[in-house]
Amino acid sequence: MNHWIIVPAILPALVAAFLILTLRHHLVRQRIVSVTATLLLLAVAAGLFAMAIQGEPVAYRLGDWPAPYGIVLVLDRLSATMLLLTAVLALVVVIFVIDRWDTRGRYFHILFQFQLLGINGAFLTGDLFNLFVFFEVMLIASYGLMLHGGGAARLKAGFQYVAINLVASALFLIAVGLIYAVTGTLNLADLALKVPEVAPSGQAILKTGALLLFLVFAIKAALVPLHWWLPATYSTTSAPAAALFMIMTKVGAYAILRVFGLVFGADAGPLAMAAAPILLPAALVTLLAGSIGLVGSRTLSELAAYAVIASMGTLLIAVGLFDQAGVTAALYYLVHSTLAGAALFLLAGLIAERRGQSSDQLVPAPAITGETLLSSMFFAAAVAMVGLPPLAGFLGKVMILQAVAASSWWPAVWAVILGTSLLMTLGFARAGSTLFWASEPARIGQKPVSPARLPTAAVALLLFLAAAWTVGAGPLARILSATATQALDRIVYITAVLGPDAAMAGR
Repeated sequence: MNHWIIVPAILPALVAAFLILTLRHHLVRQRIVSVTATLLLLAVAAGLFAMAIQGEPVAYRLGDWPAPYGIVLVLDRLSATMLLLTAVLALVVVIFVIDRWDTRGRYFHILFQFQLLGINGAFLTGDLFNLFVFFEVMLIASYGLMLHGGGAARLKAGFQYVAINLVASALFLIAVGLIYAVTGTLNLADLALKVPEVAPSGQAILKTGALLLFLVFAIKAALVPLHWWLPATYSTTSAPAAALFMIMTKVGAYAILRVFGLVFGADAGPLAMAAAPILLPAALVTLLAGSIGLVGSRTLSELAAYAVIASMGTLLIAVGLFDQAGVTAALYYLVHSTLAGAALFLLAGLIAERRGQSSDQLVPAPAITGETLLSSMFFAAAVAMVGLPPLAGFLGKVMILQAVAASSWWPAVWAVILGTSLLMTLGFARAGSTLFWASEPARIGQKPVSPARLPTAAVALLLFLAAAWTVGAGPLARILSATATQALDRIVYITAVLGPDAAMAGR
């Protein structure tokens, strides 16, 4: 077995334990260890990605117990892509926070590493119960990160966030219990074999479990009408926490694609495509709701939060096709929207810090230090999030429109995507003109806030990566096309986890 596969989960777990046991009172040392560990994580993720795109999926059996009886991690093109994206985002966030932002609470770096443990584990696991476990690790860490720094508004939103996720966790356990009661397994590869063979007497229970799972994943992905927790949570937490949370909504989308593409996909017999009739229309409404909320936003962080909802709607439209073209477009857009959304949240934090009492409210305020640079970065982030040319958001939307052309939903998808692009353009134009063009002269005696170099560099790095994603669109689309094909191929996944004999039996 290739032991490198477990490193993305083990490394942050060990680092978090080391920080809390030995360095919890030494912030500078925490920073050194956290940055070093994140760099190592990026190197490991890059190596695993290079390995994954060269061959078939690889299973890692903890304790060398054979699947489906033991815990199994699975590295394939899809999970490797998500691991690499997480590591890149994590490095940018940790660069951002080490310039004063992590002084607003005592345990940022510890919670940050635990968060990476949960996220990476969710992408690697090949078992539904362990997916639940990693979800809980991720969410518990996110509770702390969301409240990091304190404040009444943050505490109020935190209660809402905890409440909705406790309900989701309970539903997750119920769904897992129902699925296990019918199939006798929770291993994804084994489920892919057994779900098509479930007797008619058990299909109603199994479908109930499947739809409850979809409900849980929809909450994580902020799918309407289960999106209401996100604007308050993301707009009241700190900028670096919100930027890191950009990958959490993608965990929900990943889980939908993995479970409902592999286990309840086209080969699932009577339960085939169980989520498809719900996902695409709900995604359209999500895109519309996010765009309307964006236009009515009162703060820049609230605008960014609604932009996340809109981007998730766009992403899930493509995922909802459950075909090679749709998943390819979804993956291309997923990476771009994660980078652009994180840049927007970090930029909102920088702007709020420099505007003093006006914070990031969308009201005129005295001109701020570095306004030219910040306005240019805001313009680039806005173009990226709206999906205007020439950046990858535009290319991603074009890919989605092309992918949906063969579907009966294409008139609605085209109308909503094009219409909401106009709405989002108006919303970002209003915000930018209020923040920068309508700024008042600096007040006499006003003390300018010095530019924060590392945080500014972190935002610039994200925007550079978004631009690079655009420049490399051709080769990247080919890589992601192969990734989509592999992600939807149940036989290849079953072969990697259970062996070729089991795969032949499932044909």
